[in-house]
Amino acid sequence: MEKEQLRIVFMGTPEIATQTLTTLLDSHFNVVGVVTQPDKQTGRNRKIENTPVKTVALSHSIPVFQPVKIRDDFTFLNELKPDIIITFSYGQILPQALLDLPRYGCLNLHGSILPKYRGASPVQTALINGDTLSGMTLMKMAAKMDTGDIIKIDEIRIEETDNATSLFSKMQKSADKLLLENLLDYCNGKITPVKQNDEEATYCHLIKQDSEKLNLSLPVNQLVGWIRGLSFEPGGYLMFEDRKLKILAAKVVDYTVFYPIGMIIQADKNGLLIQGSDGTISIELLQLEGKKRMDYKSFINGHPHLLHRFVQ
Repeated sequence: MEKEQLRIVFMGTPEIATQTLTTLLDSHFNVVGVVTQPDKQTGRNRKIENTPVKTVALSHSIPVFQPVKIRDDFTFLNELKPDIIITFSYGQILPQALLDLPRYGCLNLHGSILPKYRGASPVQTALINGDTLSGMTLMKMAAKMDTGDIIKIDEIRIEETDNATSLFSKMQKSADKLLLENLLDYCNGKITPVKQNDEEATYCHLIKQDSEKLNLSLPVNQLVGWIRGLSFEPGGYLMFEDRKLKILAAKVVDYTVFYPIGMIIQADKNGLLIQGSDGTISIELLQLEGKKRMDYKSFINGHPHLLHRFVQ
C-alpha cells in the first residue's frame, strides 16, 4: 500500500490538529474526508465560525462532515470508503460499529505515555503533577476511551519553562513525526501493536471552568503546576480588588512561611512575591481582567502600592 492509495478520513477539531492534517496533505497522503465538531458561536457578536480543522479542509477542497453526535450519524463514511481513520483531538467517542468500518481500523494520537493519563486532559495533568517526561502515543482505537493497542510512543521531555501552550506545540510536532514514520508501516503489516497494561492506567478528567480559579491553600509546587497547566489559555486566576488576575507564569522561591496566605510580600524591580501555604512564589507573567498580558515589572508600575495587599 502506497500513501497515494491509502484512503484516509481525518477527525479533529482544534488548532493543534490543523498542522497534522496539513502535514498529511503536504506529504501527499490521500485524505478523502474530514470530520470535525459542529461550528460554534464565538466572540461578543456570537458569530458562527468554522472549526480550525474545517478551515484547513475547505482550503484544500476536502469534503467536511460535522455530525452533532457521531455515534448516531456516520453513514456518510460508507460513501467515503476509508481504509483508515485517524483522530487527533476530535472531541467525541467513536462507537464500535464505526471503529470496525475501515480496513485498517481507527488510529488515535493521544498526548501521554499510555496507559498513564487516559482521558481528556493528559497534557495539562502532566504539568499540574510536575512530571518531567511525557509523550505522544499512536494507538489503535478501542470502544473504551484510550484503551487500544499501542503502535508507537514518542517520548517528550518536559522542561521547567514549559507550560500547556509550549507542551501542546511539542505534542503536535510529535504527532506529525509518529504518523510519517509509522502509518504506512502499520498498514503494510510491519508493526504489531502492543496491548496496554490496564493495571498501570491512570485517568485525567476534563478541566472545567471552575478549575481555573487557583487554590492558594495548595502546596506551592502544586500551585505552580496548576499555573503551568492552565497557561496561556485559559489561564489560572486569583482575585485582586474584585477583578480576575490571571497568573500565567510563576516559580517557587522558597519554602518559608512568615506571612498570611495570599499576601504580597515583595513588589519591586527584583520581584513580585506572594505568600503561599508552605512557601513563597514569584509571579513572572500576569494579566489583569480587561488588560493585556504583562510582566511583573509592568504590573507593579501600574500598581505602585501593592506591598502587604492580598490576592485570593
